[in-house]
Amino acid sequence: MLKPRSVFLFAALVSFCCLADASPFGANAAGGEPRSAAPPRSSGLVESIPAKYRERYLAWKNDLLSTEAGRSQWEFYTSNPHFTLTVVISDDDRHGAGTGGYKWDDSGRLVAATITLGSRIHEGYPNPIYYPVMYSLAPLSESYPVEGNVLAAAKIAHELGHVKQAASTGGELYKLQNQLMPLYNQTLLSNGRNTRDKRLTELALRMGGTPVQIWENREYWGEVNALLFLRERFKNEEQQRALRTRVMRTVETYAPDYMERFEQVTQ
Repeated sequence: MLKPRSVFLFAALVSFCCLADASPFGANAAGGEPRSAAPPRSSGLVESIPAKYRERYLAWKNDLLSTEAGRSQWEFYTSNPHFTLTVVISDDDRHGAGTGGYKWDDSGRLVAATITLGSRIHEGYPNPIYYPVMYSLAPLSESYPVEGNVLAAAKIAHELGHVKQAASTGGELYKLQNQLMPLYNQTLLSNGRNTRDKRLTELALRMGGTPVQIWENREYWGEVNALLFLRERFKNEEQQRALRTRVMRTVETYAPDYMERFEQVTQ
């Protein structure tokens, strides 16, 4: 019998056959299909929020901006004349969020992205496998209450981490990964899940990893960004220690290969 993590990872592989950037947290949480495009006409940060969600959105946003980490990232997009970040709210995945709509200029520079927030992201804790930071907020609330706005702001920070990661990856590689991941998984499922298949080895070399490794890398960078926010957001030293302990315990259980990434933040 497959262990729980293996079951989850295999399910992720199947989903990759249909959508390279599917995510258990929210649609396209790992990033939508990027495409080459001329720089958009508008620039900066565009908040397209329905009036009925405006009040709660401002509460989420203000919580994010209560930290230096949140403010610096937000202001970077607000004042960037060469990049357009659009933020929208959707009822499709009320507790999740996703980042997509990536656009790249001819030089491979990321010039636009869209973050889609669920209408109730202040509720619902994600799976621990890919979201050790936000998952850790749930048990943390037993001893130290965590407001819903904190969870929502952490989810926004996670999505901002996706934008940063996509920009640092570069358009050519990011697009290549999204193009080849479905092919990798189709081959894997058709060959009896033989990961030693030469075709898969060659595809992984071209992409810089297997689809699961690429997905994990994207999601865990998002979680690191959420942790940067939470590290400042919690002022109580005991609460900080409790969060740090729970995050590292979850990472050790579900993502031991990424321990160093999270340790750098917690230290």
